[in-house]
Amino acid sequence: MNKKKNFLRKPVEHIDIKTFDARPIINSFASMAFQARNISVAADIYDRMLSDQDCKIILTLSGSLFSAGLKHIVADMIDHNMVDCIVSTGAIIVDQDFFEALGFKHYIGNPLVDDMELQELAIDRIYDTYIDEDELRICDMTIAKIADTLPHRPHSSREFIHAMGVYLEKEGLKAERSVTYSAYKKGVPIFVPAFSDCSAGFGLVYHQWKNKEEHLTIDSVRDFRELTEIKIAAKDTGIIMIGGGVPKNFTQDIVVATDILGKEKPMHKYAIQITVADERDGGLSGSTLKEACSWGKVDLKYQQMVFGEATITLPLLASDAFHRGAWKKRKPWEASRLFMK
Repeated sequence: MNKKKNFLRKPVEHIDIKTFDARPIINSFASMAFQARNISVAADIYDRMLSDQDCKIILTLSGSLFSAGLKHIVADMIDHNMVDCIVSTGAIIVDQDFFEALGFKHYIGNPLVDDMELQELAIDRIYDTYIDEDELRICDMTIAKIADTLPHRPHSSREFIHAMGVYLEKEGLKAERSVTYSAYKKGVPIFVPAFSDCSAGFGLVYHQWKNKEEHLTIDSVRDFRELTEIKIAAKDTGIIMIGGGVPKNFTQDIVVATDILGKEKPMHKYAIQITVADERDGGLSGSTLKEACSWGKVDLKYQQMVFGEATITLPLLASDAFHRGAWKKRKPWEASRLFMK
């Protein structure tokens, strides 16, 4: 146990965009080149989104973002009406955010460590970050416990994540901030279209194993339909995509889905993507916004790709937007109400 504690000593600390003003450096970037200028353009587009009273903003998240210290940024975006809907990978919402909401932490590590030793100590590694596997198992079983309390029928991931917020309200938040809890309180829906691809999957497998005859399931088609309903309800939409993958694709595809349903809505009016992926192999995470226009998903007037790593670029983008203050005139949309009976 002492050896394990030696690895799990220094927690990752989440950056606070309210404590620094990125506007001067973003302004300086505007007269530079390469990704400096690109992020300056992206910052202007985000400010346009926030200033456009008809625009609803969808944030997509992929990669190990909250374990790396970006959780409070997204919580602030929710709390200050800077985002109206979130589409994410499961690891970010469950293994990282909900995990910390239960009172656990991520720890600063070393990518050059002996991974066999970590495995023997039940420590999981995300590049230079450590997680206590024993604590992660508690997170898994908490998901199973929540599933046991819900009706044994298909649920969207949004429904289940709402129930996770209810659980935190009842049991008490054991961390300073939580995206899951902030979203629950503000009525901001969170979708995880690949919900089983994370700690939630282990918990739901356990739930179904113990309740083989009748059990809860997660309906990814319902996720897609509900996301499409959000697009239909909004006049205009802007998207901010951190990374790519399933969250990016689902969020772009809802434009096409509205057309298929005979409720044709305009392409996403504003779009920003922050990624380190390359477009040349045809992979989704690197496919450009310009490419998405050919599919009828993204308008090209206000769009910007930023090829940079999220732990550096997202704090700059979000701090600039926060200190410009356009969010102060935005009213909370509470899109979760669209699905309340």
